[in-house]
Amino acid sequence: MKTALPVALLIAATQAWCQAPAPQGEIKGQAILHTPDSTRAVVANGALVLPGAATGGAVFTGAFKDAPREVRARVPVVVFLHGSSGLGLKAIGEWQQWLATMGIASFAPDSFALPGRVTYTSPVGKDFYERIHALRGSEITLAVQALKDAPWVDPRRLVLAGTSEGATAVARYAGDAFAARMIFSWSCEDNYFVEAHRTAVRPEQPVLNMISATDPFFSRTNAWLGQPAAVGHCAAAFKDHPKASIVLIPGAPHTLLNLPAARQMVSGFLQDVLK
Repeated sequence: MKTALPVALLIAATQAWCQAPAPQGEIKGQAILHTPDSTRAVVANGALVLPGAATGGAVFTGAFKDAPREVRARVPVVVFLHGSSGLGLKAIGEWQQWLATMGIASFAPDSFALPGRVTYTSPVGKDFYERIHALRGSEITLAVQALKDAPWVDPRRLVLAGTSEGATAVARYAGDAFAARMIFSWSCEDNYFVEAHRTAVRPEQPVLNMISATDPFFSRTNAWLGQPAAVGHCAAAFKDHPKASIVLIPGAPHTLLNLPAARQMVSGFLQDVLK
């Protein structure tokens, strides 16, 4: 038979958790605002995958600047914001190729097109994180502007997605360019990563939030999360959103895009919002 802990012990345990010392983070580099040159490069060097339905032949995989000018049809597009490790993460390219098998194009702007762009090892100060979030939010605007003139884009079927650092910008985006959103590995909660979560998804917009039940950064398994009341997902932010879906994957890593369970949920979500 389990014995309940005395209230005093529970309070002490909570206080100890809240006061757990955080490890020392590290910041490298200095650039944190896009220049005129990087404003162009973040799009031009972004990772683009076009399905055969758009090209009329083989799947195109390459930089945005090298996209074919002659296309067969307009297709739905997922704009994807990578996490703090950039586009070098193998999982992103694999995920984009998988989207192409469903006839969906994908475009991932390259935040590291900014020379000397800052990188970091968490945790660092919230003021620094907020500057990063502003940088990433600006890249959504750049992507939207670039897609307006792309001949392979169906402007009625755009989806905004992102993971981790990129997902925070996705959740905060206040524009109306997208039909739906997918928020991977971000909890939409106040914690060490933000001054305030400032989630800005409209109640009527379909949104999918997917995260590990034991995410190493945004669940309570992180001893320096900075939020003892955290639940580790976006349910509280979307409590009045009838078209929101929250998916927790037990034991999943922080990057979970290509897990079979994740792909199954994404496939169903996209089929529904893009029909």
